[in-house]
Amino acid sequence: MPSEKEKMLNGDLYDPEDPELVAERENARDLLRAYNATTEAESARRTELLEELFGSVGADGHVEPPFRCDYGYNVHVGENFYANFGCVFLDVREIRFGENCFLGPGVHAYAATHPIDAAERVKGPEYGDPVTVGDDVWIGGRAVLNPGITVGDRAVVGAGAVVTGDVPADVVVQGNPAEVVKRLDGNER
Repeated sequence: MPSEKEKMLNGDLYDPEDPELVAERENARDLLRAYNATTEAESARRTELLEELFGSVGADGHVEPPFRCDYGYNVHVGENFYANFGCVFLDVREIRFGENCFLGPGVHAYAATHPIDAAERVKGPEYGDPVTVGDDVWIGGRAVLNPGITVGDRAVVGAGAVVTGDVPADVVVQGNPAEVVKRLDGNER
């Protein structure tokens, strides 16, 4: 029988109150508390804490405090990653950002979700779908990336957009729900 953690990582319904998962969230909170207490002069300490918290961190990864996540080990960021103040990642499944990704303030990425059926939902189980962001992506402030979406390379997600479906490469999306408003040809400023 799979553990609750194995169920979570496989995208199956799982019990978030499982003692192993509670302990892992508490560990992440401890690391986040330390990270969020650092100053801008403590870049080496910030790097050390991110490398302990995240599943993988490329060179020159930077996250402005305050930052929040559930577990941390399901977050993977490529080289030259930047997340501005107040980002939140609900990482019950993998949340992966490619190289040269820039996030505005308050970007939320949700791999966590709940059953649609109310009777099942009130029992407390959760599940998740991964969030994947390609290379060279810019995500504007307060945008929300919902469970199970993929954002293609070189895409731009406008500020405040709510991404409910996959975003192709080389486009700008905005709105709620996010829709393609422009195709990029590489000649933009």
